[in-house]
Amino acid sequence: MTAMAHEPLTQEEVLLEGFLALDTPEGFRAELIEGEIVVTPPPDGDHEDYIGLIVNQVIRCSETDMQFSGNKGLKLRSGGACPKDHVVPDGTFAPLERRLYRGAESWMPCEGVAMVLEVTSTKPKADREVKRRCYARAGIPLYLLVDRDTAQITLFSEPKQDDYREHCARPFGKPIALPEPFAFSLDTTDLV
Repeated sequence: MTAMAHEPLTQEEVLLEGFLALDTPEGFRAELIEGEIVVTPPPDGDHEDYIGLIVNQVIRCSETDMQFSGNKGLKLRSGGACPKDHVVPDGTFAPLERRLYRGAESWMPCEGVAMVLEVTSTKPKADREVKRRCYARAGIPLYLLVDRDTAQITLFSEPKQDDYREHCARPFGKPIALPEPFAFSLDTTDLV
């Protein structure tokens, strides 16, 4: 987004250009969420273990063959005058037949994503509230949140505007039903 020499850049354009030019330290992740640049340190082992347990089940048990990415940058519609949100979910699932990631840019549109996964870490409020709004606003059908502080897993569904109209929370150890295209009950016993 380079403006002509005689056109002043808007605050949103300056923020987006600055964000896209960031050079974060190895292992750190930078996101642009609701007009704020958020830099997150590398995750701990438990965080990655939760993701692995869920991904293994989704790949084995889903009714539809799924593709997974743990580092896919998504460009999402934003609220208000902010530039597009640029979010990197802990996990992104899409039907394998779509080959959504093949040929995709570093920051790709989210159309075709079936579900995003977040595991709470250093900024749990961002996962519980801010990212939930971002994913709903973008129309991502399902958002699966593993909340380590509350020891529960929540599935948000039916996105409308800035939030999801439905949610189902289960304590670790209880199964949670994932609707189509997954169509199976996710066993959370190993999350305890």
